[in-house]
Amino acid sequence: MPPISDQGVTQVYKIGVGDALQINVWRNQELSLAVPVRPDGKISMPLVGDIVAAGLTPLELSDNIVVGLGAYVRSPQVTVIVTNPSSSDFQRRVRITGAVQAPQSIAFREGMTVLDLVLLAGGTNDFASSNNAKLYRKIEGQMKIYPIYLDDLINKGDVRTNYPLQPSDIVTVPERSF
Repeated sequence: MPPISDQGVTQVYKIGVGDALQINVWRNQELSLAVPVRPDGKISMPLVGDIVAAGLTPLELSDNIVVGLGAYVRSPQVTVIVTNPSSSDFQRRVRITGAVQAPQSIAFREGMTVLDLVLLAGGTNDFASSNNAKLYRKIEGQMKIYPIYLDDLINKGDVRTNYPLQPSDIVTVPERSF
């Protein structure tokens, strides 16, 4: 069994469409504002105009606003706070498909494991090939596949493949061939 990697975990939040942002310009209250990220991925700001926000970290957006304000404000200091990370809902989900009672896409929770996800899906169905299940995880742009021995996990207590889950993981349980 290959060791499972946690290198795919993203610690830095990327702003997405629909997120609500609070932008504070120190000592310039009239330039500070609360703004949503529009469907085109941009925000509108006084003096700067439209600026791309989606796909950037709050720090990157802050740096871009500083550059945009630089012609109008001496040494601007800008803080960007994500007040409602609504775009993260789909970025931080785990999914289970195949021969389970209720295939699902659910919000990731810290500490969640393969067994937790299987139990939330109501367990495997009568047609499941449980020891041929797989965990799909994207790491550094490449999809990695890890075997999951669900039958051994559930019926024998063998927890070796009860991997801790990460956002965007997908567990698949194939059906047996008769």
